[in-house]
Amino acid sequence: MRSGNAHEKEYLVKVNRPVTDDFIRKMKKGVFLPELNVTTRPCVVKKAGEKTFHIILTQGLNRQIRRMCGQLGFEVRMLKRLRIMNVELGDLKPGAYRELSKREYHQMKEALKGSTNRSYKEQKKEKSDGR
Repeated sequence: MRSGNAHEKEYLVKVNRPVTDDFIRKMKKGVFLPELNVTTRPCVVKKAGEKTFHIILTQGLNRQIRRMCGQLGFEVRMLKRLRIMNVELGDLKPGAYRELSKREYHQMKEALKGSTNRSYKEQKKEKSDGR
């Protein structure tokens, strides 16, 4: 599940003020996070309500959504992970778990075939070094 493998994670986010088209556009494009000195990868963002939106990340920076929103002047009021790759989380409570179905397990196993345990930075450096 390292960020370099670009596995999708989907969230529902509620913020403190109305979500604008400009906010959605900036989030989709990627947001520079000065405290990490990195611009987030482009992502899928769709407005879900006046103060809510869905976001699908393929990165996994610490507190990424909160930091992205903060840079754009928004405060996250609620953050709920909906899906990791092909696994819908449904109504799981914090700290709870459920067994994967056989179908989910096989789909995830297939999706993880090309994955690596190297970080995004390590993979990027290898590519720039010509490996």
